[in-house]
Amino acid sequence: MRLSFDEIQKEIKRVFVKYGMTEEKADTCARIHTESTYDGIYSHGTNRVARFVDYIKKGWVDINAEPTVEKEFGAIKILDGNMGPGVLNALYGTDCAIELANAYGIGMVGIKNTTHWMRGGTYGLYAANKGYIAIMWTNTESCMPPWGGKECRLGNNPFVMAIPGPEGKPALQLDMAISQYAYGKLQVTRLAGKKLPFPGGFDKDGNITDDPGAIEESMRIMPIGYWKGSSFSFMLDILGSALTGGIGAEDLDKKGMGSCGGASQVIIVIDPKQTCDRSYMSEIVEKATAYIKSSALSENSTGIYAPGEDYVAFRKQHDEKGIFVDDSVWAEIKTL
Repeated sequence: MRLSFDEIQKEIKRVFVKYGMTEEKADTCARIHTESTYDGIYSHGTNRVARFVDYIKKGWVDINAEPTVEKEFGAIKILDGNMGPGVLNALYGTDCAIELANAYGIGMVGIKNTTHWMRGGTYGLYAANKGYIAIMWTNTESCMPPWGGKECRLGNNPFVMAIPGPEGKPALQLDMAISQYAYGKLQVTRLAGKKLPFPGGFDKDGNITDDPGAIEESMRIMPIGYWKGSSFSFMLDILGSALTGGIGAEDLDKKGMGSCGGASQVIIVIDPKQTCDRSYMSEIVEKATAYIKSSALSENSTGIYAPGEDYVAFRKQHDEKGIFVDDSVWAEIKTL
């Protein structure tokens, strides 16, 4: 079905208030879920609402918790998320990193003991739209086998980079899981009754497959770049723990509080005005984007896109037709 932004936000807010959130917190969280859906990231927008409510009911998210400062020195601040809503913790952490960047040119905020931040790109865009460059990631519980193994020992550890776009144009942003496809993408593709455009993992018998349901069943998602993605995920997990004083995949597994329950997140914000002027940064972005698009298209190509152009296309489509919401997902939200 197709719905308006206000319809979606209002209904999600109703649900969050119903389960104990204050009006203000519910409104912010509902807006973030709706923005993710508006940008085409359905897996971490409407599709995550029911799971978030389930975590509230199980006590895995403390809706009344506020982040507290554990350490503060120079351009670095370490927060304890106190198992509060990950969206609110990440927004607060990004604001703190922006304040540090204003003072020092760069700011790093580490958040330990937090919960799922939903779409990581939310916070990259938030910083970039204010004129900053952002690099951030979260570690997660084990949900991907290391290269050469078949049992999950690595987190998917979403990684984000964002930079302001040229004057008057949207920001560029990379927001990626370390698997070829995130579990949320597998779910969205399966619900749509489709196959993946490229193989994304292995079935329970070890065969490479493009069937999202078979990969969900085996939990053998494929890391990007095979062994390189496996190593990248491993290092993000370690750095996430070391830079926050938090925990990594093994301890998150033992904690057993759902997706990202107790995760560690690193948010780095840089003020590019300290390295170059705004017009030069715009020139760099425009020149680089034009250059990659000057390539001859490959066979069966659907086009060449700079990171983040997908969300711009989804916004245009959703403005024209209404925001897509899976019927079964919306029915589930309405029953909450």
